[in-house]
Amino acid sequence: MATNHHPAAEPRVDIVDPSAYTPPYDHALCAALARAGASVRLQTSRFAYGPVPAADGYERVERFYRRGAGAAGSRQRYVAKLAQHVPDMVRYARAAADVVHFQWLTVQPIDGVLMPRGRPLVLTAHDVLPREPRRGQLAAQRRLYERVDAVVVHSEHGRSRLVGALDVDPGKVHVIGHGAFEHLTRVPGALALPAELAAVEKPVVLCFGLLRPYKGIDVLLEAWRGLDLDAELWIVGNPRMDISALRASAPPSVRWVPRFVRDDEIAAYFHRADLVVLPYREIDQSGVLFTALAFGAPLLLSAVGGFPEVGAQGAAALVAPGDPSALAAELGRLLGDSDARAALAAGAASAARGRYSWDAIARRHLDLYATLQRSS
Repeated sequence: MATNHHPAAEPRVDIVDPSAYTPPYDHALCAALARAGASVRLQTSRFAYGPVPAADGYERVERFYRRGAGAAGSRQRYVAKLAQHVPDMVRYARAAADVVHFQWLTVQPIDGVLMPRGRPLVLTAHDVLPREPRRGQLAAQRRLYERVDAVVVHSEHGRSRLVGALDVDPGKVHVIGHGAFEHLTRVPGALALPAELAAVEKPVVLCFGLLRPYKGIDVLLEAWRGLDLDAELWIVGNPRMDISALRASAPPSVRWVPRFVRDDEIAAYFHRADLVVLPYREIDQSGVLFTALAFGAPLLLSAVGGFPEVGAQGAAALVAPGDPSALAAELGRLLGDSDARAALAAGAASAARGRYSWDAIARRHLDLYATLQRSS
């Protein structure tokens, strides 16, 4: 049973994302906490790739890395951030709110000693474990989990990994789902598709998001080559790997949009998609998945991480990871069955309104904060 909150009883909360890694998530959580009556500040930095959502009921403070230099993702910018990190964290610690909830920590080996003291500390484990850990990174991440009072994960799968692989105290790990990005469905001034994409009349399969090795783009392309369909595959997102060989080997029915896609462009892609596919090799949860849920898009996911928990809601079809033949068969089945896609779309919309609604998620966060305050 949900707790009924009274606005006057809620704590002052800081949501902290020093490097502005996840502006949509930060915004959605802050806005939902504010709607529930909390006094919320988003402590972050300037997002280098484009505009971010306007603060809605909360205060946005660009406290970190104010002397940033260099282009987004450049070595120059990275060095400038490192030089400012310690003094910025020290200054922030002096001004921290009643409850401090970190979304990301930029310099893990030292952040444990830089975090504020004397108030509850929460850390969301968006990446439960590093995918390609550098020397000492796993040990540093374990120390961070030991340092905070509570760790939020987005799936039961994530909880089991933290407890099993890093031996984190089970009592401090709390499963609170990732919310559907409903605010992206109503971005002011939403743009239409580029003309060459708007002219496409065939069914469209959309693979959206940062292009990284673990996302299985190569598996998807191999599966697509094995299909005989009058359809197109759109691969849309900013590359974080070399995609030249993938593009060279892709069939003509694959279109690429290899760049960062702004919030005001997103709706056009998800409204156009007949099916959204995320063929990941590994993941806990995915912001792209929860974008698709918000738009009620039918989903085809690899059965990895927390994805089966979304599939159990009737919101997605699942296929074994790393298996091009199985992926091709499921792509062919869904593209040939409009009723199956409609059922998945209805499941996605229902999950977005229910289990993955931000208001429900905010209530669970506020319950956690209150428990931590009582025990501090």
